[in-house]
Amino acid sequence: MSAPVIGVLALQGDVREHLDALTAAGADARSVRRPAELDAVEGLVIPGGESTTMSKLAVLFGMLEPLRTRVRTGMPVYGTCAGLIMLAEKILDPRSGQETVGGIDMIVRRNAFGRQNESFEAAVEVAGVAGGPVEGVFIRAPWVESVGAGVEVLAEYGGHVVAVRQGAALATSFHPELTGDHRLHRFFTDMVRSAR
Repeated sequence: MSAPVIGVLALQGDVREHLDALTAAGADARSVRRPAELDAVEGLVIPGGESTTMSKLAVLFGMLEPLRTRVRTGMPVYGTCAGLIMLAEKILDPRSGQETVGGIDMIVRRNAFGRQNESFEAAVEVAGVAGGPVEGVFIRAPWVESVGAGVEVLAEYGGHVVAVRQGAALATSFHPELTGDHRLHRFFTDMVRSAR
């Protein structure tokens, strides 16, 4: 079976790190900046970065509506940190004009774990990921305030939801791409394979 073709939304954020992690997880990883590049992938990672900037760039590059359409029609998607915010149906404290792709029935709070200088690493048990806890890097990380009935909570940290899945959409508050542990990328790569 051929390697699944998985894109990384390359507008802003941890693009190279995700490309490396996906390649290590057995995917054919590619940068995605334009609608035609989005059409060529089977799944997509929306990386960490700055969610307000990412939202504005998605509009500027003509990507927001194509992203919404692909996610709505079942393309597997994985959002980390800012990517989790981009996949939320609602943001509690959005910046002016901030839009999301949607896809996961959740309400999120931006920068919930604190400012940049309050960033930290923590071991996080993620349901469905074998081999013990994953190392989560939390950088100005959001958390999930609430989820709808169709959302599976995969992990909590400090009493807050930090990993969720709804159908073909996966999201984490933290950055697994910064740790060298590729199990979550392998988990997502398997989701893309099974969606074929």
